[in-house]
Amino acid sequence: MAIRPTYLVSVNEIPLVKVEDFEFKWHPGLSVSQKQKSIDELHSAILKIHPDRKILEVSSKSRIVLGTLLSAFNLTFSTKKYKKTISVETAFQSSKVFTNGGPYYDLLDKTSAEAKKDLRIKNSGNLTHFIFFNEQWSINPPTAFYDWLYMNALNQHRNIVEEVLQYNCFTDIEFNPEKSINCQAHSVALFVSLHRKNMLAEALSSKEKYIDTICKFNNSITPSTAKIQSTSRQCSLL
Repeated sequence: MAIRPTYLVSVNEIPLVKVEDFEFKWHPGLSVSQKQKSIDELHSAILKIHPDRKILEVSSKSRIVLGTLLSAFNLTFSTKKYKKTISVETAFQSSKVFTNGGPYYDLLDKTSAEAKKDLRIKNSGNLTHFIFFNEQWSINPPTAFYDWLYMNALNQHRNIVEEVLQYNCFTDIEFNPEKSINCQAHSVALFVSLHRKNMLAEALSSKEKYIDTICKFNNSITPSTAKIQSTSRQCSLL
């Protein structure tokens, strides 16, 4: 048996995303077929409690093409100023700053897998903050930068967005909260929630508005924990 978090688009104003843990039968093995069996078990467990939810697995192991396209390894965005197309994963890893190094901008020319597995990411000390195209982000709130990066990327793919908005529950079988903090399924759920509340455009218009929004509508985050350093008031993907 295993336990994994599930991210549900909240029907209430607070929080924006409701997180629930579900226990399900785990199918061991690294093959895609085994992962998909575990996904099926997780979704069955969710539907027993929330029969009306429309669930989407957000990972490269998803049975649905949309879910694989939404993987941070596959989801890309184009920067307006530098005319560069980058995956969410590569952008995230290349922006990390540690006590003993970073950011490692050369990772922007690597694949998602290469960027994530780069030894410097693991051997440069503690993560202190992020720098993305001269814009500095704090590590608090813990998932703020990753979610912002992911949602901006998703917002560039209008054809995908229309499909995503048909779902209201998201999972990521690869995500283990005991080993990681950021989760692409959470980012998608947050995107859908903000869109349904007609707050997405304003939230993504600037760093300050984004932080204000997630602080206001998530009772687990307060402005005192959202100390974001900034070199520019605008945080669109330049």
